[in-house]
Amino acid sequence: MPNYLCMQRTIPVAQTGEDQPSPAEMQKKMQEMYAKFGAWQEKFKDQLVDPGGKLGDGKLVATAAPDGPFVEVKELIGGYMIVSADSLEGAIAVAQECPGLVRPGSGVEVVEIKTS
Repeated sequence: MPNYLCMQRTIPVAQTGEDQPSPAEMQKKMQEMYAKFGAWQEKFKDQLVDPGGKLGDGKLVATAAPDGPFVEVKELIGGYMIVSADSLEGAIAVAQECPGLVRPGSGVEVVEIKTS
């Protein structure tokens, strides 16, 4: 079965002007999200080759120094995971069900990992 790299991407969205939730509301939402995330991990445990995580510091490695400022990968990609699926559509279905992965300001790019 092919493997697919799922990259959580930052997507600029218009500000809604909504009030920020209180710390208590935020904590409740986080607890609910973690419960949903645990259920999602259990449902797709056979397809999660590498559940991934957030990216840390890094550095561009190139044969020539880039000219001018450039965007760092960690500003574009918030995290990753690798899933095994029969098809791109199957990998997308796994990613779409991941709580918190696809939301305002964030999306997921799913790409097949070619081994040959």
